[in-house]
Amino acid sequence: MNLSSMLAKRHEEGRPIRVGLIGAGKFGSMVLAQARHIAGYHIVGVADLDVGKARAALHRVGWDEAQYGARTLGEAMDTGTTCVTADAAALCAFDGIDCVIEATGHPLAGVRHALSAIEGGKHIVMVNVEADVLCGPYLAARARDKGLVYSMAYGDQPAFICELVDWVQSCGFELVAAGKGMNFRPPYRYSTPDTVWGYFGWTEEEVAAGDFNPKMYNSFTDGTKAAIEMAAVANGTALDCPDDGLAFYPCGLQDLAGVFKPESDGGRLPRPGLVDIAASREPDGRVVLNDIQYGMFVTFKAPDAYTRDCFAQYGLKTDASGWYGAMWRPFHLIGLETSVSVLSAVLRGEPTGTARAFRGDAVATAKSDLAAGEMLDGEGGHAVWAKAIPATRSLALDALPIGLAHQVRLKTAVKRDQVVRMADVDLVDDLDVVEVRRAQVREMAPEG
Repeated sequence: MNLSSMLAKRHEEGRPIRVGLIGAGKFGSMVLAQARHIAGYHIVGVADLDVGKARAALHRVGWDEAQYGARTLGEAMDTGTTCVTADAAALCAFDGIDCVIEATGHPLAGVRHALSAIEGGKHIVMVNVEADVLCGPYLAARARDKGLVYSMAYGDQPAFICELVDWVQSCGFELVAAGKGMNFRPPYRYSTPDTVWGYFGWTEEEVAAGDFNPKMYNSFTDGTKAAIEMAAVANGTALDCPDDGLAFYPCGLQDLAGVFKPESDGGRLPRPGLVDIAASREPDGRVVLNDIQYGMFVTFKAPDAYTRDCFAQYGLKTDASGWYGAMWRPFHLIGLETSVSVLSAVLRGEPTGTARAFRGDAVATAKSDLAAGEMLDGEGGHAVWAKAIPATRSLALDALPIGLAHQVRLKTAVKRDQVVRMADVDLVDDLDVVEVRRAQVREMAPEG
């Protein structure tokens, strides 16, 4: 609880924390919006393939042009300004940077950037959950081997879920479940970029007036993003993904403790120790009372009758028996809060959530009957959605990770709702990342 005072001391000593940002999209823009208000927190460089977009993002969030006019990273470090570049590799290699924030959202690029940052001796904050769920356990292990921090991004839901799990375990309660809220109902599963705006209720005029990426929004709509994030949480905690994917139980905050407990005790979980989603809509489309669409939660059990009585005495939301309780955080502000991860990594040497084991996986699953020869178009696309399952089951199925399901051709037909196998596709590109994934499987495959 003293990150700000630790940073203030470094600022007074003239030793700012120096940061590199890769990716100037929405998340990166939010990072930049807050950075200029934090004394001693210096964004040395911003790397984006579209330099013009990066400059536009800096302008949009209130930076003066002189602040991001440095011609080189060295000039930026010496003058306290920022260099905008298309060269992410140079950013990762530059000696003056303490920590790299990877915010591209591209799984293959994210893995490459993480490896480059680790090789360059940098802590890395992995906003890119798509890369983290693909190869995060391997990347985190490589960082630890070099005495570096590989961290989830504070402000994003997986990091907050890991924080809540840590709270439960630090208090000595029995951890039962963890997850997040989400706007979801079963028909959304088969949404495509062509149909997604109907689920948001936006008109064509409203969409045309905004800067909206249909595949990104569709990833949230069809449940893919939920699968990616929950598998990442499983890798960062002692929890598991359900055997056949997330159930998306409709649930408001008043019912969390009653729903996210084992079936044997009247709840809906097949067993304790799972991640899942509190859907904000009933199957018929009605909005759930007191939904937690933007929030995160944990459920836990009192270890004895005395603790159960304390739950009641202090107003904790519990199930009818009083044995199971719930705690939640109602909102997350994504990039506006990510500086906490950077400060924690540099000042404390601690991640705000990190992949510790290969426990969960987000695997490509057909949205329709797919024929041999068809191309998969990845996360949020027309062809596949992601299912979060235990890594043991993923490996047994030879499942194709969603992060490797972009621009690959099917060699065999796949039926709707069937998991696509590695053997079903022709992996001819991006083989460096495929090999990193295979190294993770070789070195970190779970037992069972």
